[in-house]
Amino acid sequence: MLDDRKLKVLYAIINSYINSAEPIGSRTITKQYDLGVSSATIRNEMSDLEELGYLNKPHSSAGRIPSDKAYRLYVDEILKSKKPKLDLIKKDEIKRILASESREIEQLLQNSAKVLSAITSYTALAISPQLMGSKIKHIQLIPIDNQQILMVLVTNTGVVKNSIFRLNKEIPEEQINIMSNFLNDRLKGLSVDEINEEVSNGIIKEIYDYKVIIDGIIPIINQSMEDIDNVDLYADGITKILNFPEYRDLEKAKSFISFIEDKDLVLNLLLNDSLSQDIEITIGNENIYDPIKDCSLITTTYRLGDRTIGKIGIIGPTRMDYLKLVNTLHLFSVNITEIINMLMSKHISK
Repeated sequence: MLDDRKLKVLYAIINSYINSAEPIGSRTITKQYDLGVSSATIRNEMSDLEELGYLNKPHSSAGRIPSDKAYRLYVDEILKSKKPKLDLIKKDEIKRILASESREIEQLLQNSAKVLSAITSYTALAISPQLMGSKIKHIQLIPIDNQQILMVLVTNTGVVKNSIFRLNKEIPEEQINIMSNFLNDRLKGLSVDEINEEVSNGIIKEIYDYKVIIDGIIPIINQSMEDIDNVDLYADGITKILNFPEYRDLEKAKSFISFIEDKDLVLNLLLNDSLSQDIEITIGNENIYDPIKDCSLITTTYRLGDRTIGKIGIIGPTRMDYLKLVNTLHLFSVNITEIINMLMSKHISK
């Protein structure tokens, strides 16, 4: 463990580097911070910190920059000693923006990524709720015109899915209502696997007069349920990485952008850890993928009731104001959770 003076010098270097993006020398620390010691003493402490692996010395520079090891020590101290603060004014402002533009969960997460990126100036990422095993709560067939029907499917988790399909011939509205009632009676409370089991057991024979139509509806129901259970990714501000001096190298920036645009890789990154922790911070070489080994990923979770169901976060160079970003993500976690529960309660009560 570092002694108190080394910690003060290290934290001063980290804070200075976060603000300047330039290697930090002892003279800078002496001018900016009153540590009660001489510039020579600070130089000695910096030399020791470098030997211990907390500082790196870039080529052609007399100054030092923090290492991943330094950021990890710094971040762990932040998470241990400083609980995220909830700025109620900012919270209400962000909630108003998100809620006013979000009628469904997909819209909410897209808007959340967009607003988070705008506020932080980093690339923002969000994953849709992990609601595996959703069950049907209600199905409604609504005629649109002579040969088109809107199917509204509501799950037990409150997710609503709308699908339009075309009939080969005109069907009277009362017959459409009969099919709605039949589907609700036989499929309510079932998951995708259970629906397929019911179909294989021959439920369609019970409504043989409408067999052709029901045969066409069942695959649409299954696809809707699978879409709900699948996890999707929302990203915003991908090219903002170009604004950071660490990514002036275009090849390095292109590698980052290509990585973020690969949905499967990013989902694997975000889902690699459990959803048990409110805040997770992965720094530099702790990341498993080469294109982001100079980046930090900060994520937080959102919940449905007491169940944690998804993540939102930011990714960018390791030179981050971690405390400020943790507080910002805490605001988004609280707001997204509140809005999702509000949206779900509206759909479930219908």
